[in-house]
Amino acid sequence: MHAPDASSTPQNWELYRHAVVDIHLHDRTVRVEPRAPGTTEGSFPEPAGNAALHVITAWNPYGRTVSAEHNARAHGLLLDELDRQRLTWWPAAGGDACGTHVEESVAVAGLSDDAARELGRHFGQDAVFSWTPDAWRVSACYSDTATVSGWAAFARNGRTP
Repeated sequence: MHAPDASSTPQNWELYRHAVVDIHLHDRTVRVEPRAPGTTEGSFPEPAGNAALHVITAWNPYGRTVSAEHNARAHGLLLDELDRQRLTWWPAAGGDACGTHVEESVAVAGLSDDAARELGRHFGQDAVFSWTPDAWRVSACYSDTATVSGWAAFARNGRTP
């Protein structure tokens, strides 16, 4: 597989823009959903402080479905890299709102947007997510394409955290 054309928008961009992410924090699981720009509903997680949480996966490089074994091996390499860099992270899962497509991921504290995109590129990813107190951002790993929206965060029991 080869890297996408740096001048183009990823093929699955609309899916990424509408994806939801579950982040498994120490004491609860929080679902983050995109909302209209400028909207924030719920609480940004205290463990992150005011730093961005970047959501990154190693699954299905270049937007192509691969075997469960390949995805498990790639996820293990991603965890090894996070540990090597001594980054703080939490388990996460991203996919469509219906749950028909879900990819094992991580929510990482302490990365710049450029470092998160570089890590995504290292694992052949089209895009990474960035959650800050005031925005939810989807950033392409191989181009400057980005979409900024608002967010809503709900505890998985349906109440806002």
